[in-house]
Amino acid sequence: GTLKPKMSAFGSSQFGAGPSSANARPGEHVLEQFMSEVKEIEVRDSVLTSKQQIDRLLRPGATYFNLNPFEVLQVDIDASPADVKKRYRQLSILIHPDKNPDDHDRAEAAFDAVNKAYKMLDNEDAKRRCMDVVEEAKAHVENRIKEKRKQLKKEGKSSTVEEDDPAKYKHALWVMMCKLFADRERKRRETEQREAELRKRAADEEAEEVEGDRTEGGRVKKTCSRRGGRGSGESQEAEGVGKTVGGQKGRTSGQLEELATNHQAQVGKVLREEG
Repeated sequence: GTLKPKMSAFGSSQFGAGPSSANARPGEHVLEQFMSEVKEIEVRDSVLTSKQQIDRLLRPGATYFNLNPFEVLQVDIDASPADVKKRYRQLSILIHPDKNPDDHDRAEAAFDAVNKAYKMLDNEDAKRRCMDVVEEAKAHVENRIKEKRKQLKKEGKSSTVEEDDPAKYKHALWVMMCKLFADRERKRRETEQREAELRKRAADEEAEEVEGDRTEGGRVKKTCSRRGGRGSGESQEAEGVGKTVGGQKGRTSGQLEELATNHQAQVGKVLREEG
């Protein structure tokens, strides 16, 4: 029988050798015609000019589409590392800013997109995350097909769905992959934003705490200063009182001395008179 087409993320298909036209089953000529059309598209895309490739990479919605590295490099999801590298070199040379001096800025933007896509597929961890997206997209599409068949069966209709057409299946997979890549990027940005907000909040709280400590420290210092002033005044006042009391004591002692002297003088006088 005919080998299933090997789907490309950007619209190409690669078919294995099928039976001859003489032995072909009904409907296989349609598949062969589709294969021929796809080959023409592959040839056309492979010879896109520098300007056409730059336009493709910077077309409306490019920010969304270019999150899919398979789409950017126009390689099959099962492409080998060697094939990915070969395609990257072809594109990078074609759209390099130095090769497009009349369109330098746009060429640089397109070149950056190609570089980013290649790094995603060249890095083992990043490539694994990309393949996770591919598998998730396949699961979504397959579940959607199952639901459609189930509904058709319930309605007593033919279980044939549009995704039975390889081109339609490829398109459904491509759309889902782009959506999932975009969802992951959105979540990544939201996570970064939340983390940035948390860091800012923590920094603000720390700054408020430090400012509070400084304010409290100033209040304590000022209070101590006031208390120290009052203590000094009280000491001076006590010292003055002490001096006053001491003076009073000094004067009282002198008076007693004087009284004692006078008393002794009077006693002596009386004794002399009696003697």
